[in-house]
Parts: sequence; structure tokens; C-alpha cells
Amino acid sequence: MTVLKLNKWNIAIGDGQPLVVIAGLNVLEDQKLAFDVARHLKAVTSELGLPYIFKASFDKANRSSIKSYRGPGLEKGLEMLAAVKAEFNVPIATDLHEVYQAEPVAAVADIVQIPAFLCRQTDLVVAAARATHKAGGLLHVKKAQFLAPWDCKNIVSKIKEATDGADFTILCERGSSFGYNNLIVDMLALGEMKKLGVPVTIDATHAVQLPGADPRTGGASTGGRRDGVSVIAKAAVAAGADGVFLEFHPDPDKALCDPLSCLPLDGAAKLLATLKAIKAAAA
Repeated sequence: MTVLKLNKWNIAIGDGQPLVVIAGLNVLEDQKLAFDVARHLKAVTSELGLPYIFKASFDKANRSSIKSYRGPGLEKGLEMLAAVKAEFNVPIATDLHEVYQAEPVAAVADIVQIPAFLCRQTDLVVAAARATHKAGGLLHVKKAQFLAPWDCKNIVSKIKEATDGADFTILCERGSSFGYNNLIVDMLALGEMKKLGVPVTIDATHAVQLPGADPRTGGASTGGRRDGVSVIAKAAVAAGADGVFLEFHPDPDKALCDPLSCLPLDGAAKLLATLKAIKAAAA
């Protein structure tokens, strides 16, 4: 399998490499909160010797309700992410939703992310691939909830065809639709996607979502099973995940997006230490 590198940051992901931590906020709320979360997670990962990438979304375009909080938007959001990068000297991961966002996002983000629902949108995938490759970043593509893991070969092929065969794609498992308002994670999917010659991460946060099933809003927002995040993360690392994608908040119940799926920030050290140990044991 290809080992991918962010040379500027001395980070590598793939077989034989340390567990990569892509973690932060679900969505940007304000600059202070972004700084607080980045500061804490950088300190934790530095102590553990784990490579760290700060993640936060500038816009959550896929919302259950038009009234749901979406974020500060492209311009202000990228300014906030750039400030985090400058203040804490950490690489940045964020997602995009429109073709026109590819160039400005790739100029700030070291890892550009394609949301699961958009992973088959050819124009978006091609634009993001070309912009990210030009900027020297990595492309993190979430497997759609409706795709079999082996069907991701078409996504990988599109990216290579758009960039003259370049290898810079990471695939992400985030659960598959299972009946109504539910997702499951097939741990065998991680190995199937790795057969495509790419590193694979686990998005343990979104894998515990219950789409359209938040009892507090009568289905106008997504529910979640916060206690399941660590279970899925630990199982996936044992199954061979090269990285973990996690979202934290100092007060999860007050998070402005997907509060039922994010973890308390003060629990990051214990969980990441456990994941590091599992990675070492499974090597």
C-alpha cells in the first residue's frame, strides 16, 4: 500500500506509520473555541507522539433543517483555520461542497475532505483533486453511506485520472445506511478499501449518527450515540485503520452541530492513549 506524506509537516500515513489523528470541531463556532480545542489536542497528541491535524468545517451544507447552524462560511471560516495553523503550527483539514471552493480551500487546508454524500460528484472530485494535488496536500474522501467499500475503486480512479496518476488519496469509513435512521460499521470494509492501495481512516464520530433522529427536535436534526464513538474507534484501529477522525467540544451538549455525536474535550487524552496502544498491539 502507498504511504502518503505531508512533507512540510513530517507526517506520513499508511502501513507501518504511527496512527494519524485528524481531530477538532465539527464546525467552526468562534475563533476562541477553535484555539482552545487546537491547543488542547496538540498538547495531548504531542505528549503521546502522535501526528496531529486540526479539523473543523467552515460550512455544514448537509443539514436536516434550513434553520440548523451551518458555520461562518467560506471566507471567514478559512481565515479562522489559517489563524489556527499560524498560531499552533499544525496542518489543517476541512471539507468543501462546491467546485468553486476547491482552489481557496486547498490553499489553506493540507487535507481537503470530500463529504460522504458528495463522493460520487465527478466535477467536485476532479476539482478538489486537481487543486489539492497542485497545492501539495492530501485528499480525504469519505465513503458514502450507500456505497460498498470495493466500489470506492471508481473514486480512486477518478482522482488518478484527473491528476496524471498521482497517489494522494485517503479513504474514510463512516458507516453504512442500515434500515431507517441508523448506520453500521463493517470492520471488514477497512481491509477492502486498503486493497485499493490507499490509506484508510475511521470517522468514528459520524459513524454513530442517527440521521434525522434527534428526539429533542422531532427529527429536525441528527441524533447520535456518543458512547459508541470510542467503541468504533478502538475496533477500527484494531482492524487496521491508519488514522482516526474525531470531533470534540468542551461542552458537547452545547455544540452547535451534531452535539449527540461529539466527545468531551477532556476525554481526548485517555481515548487517544488507548488507540495508540491498540495500534501498537495490532501491528
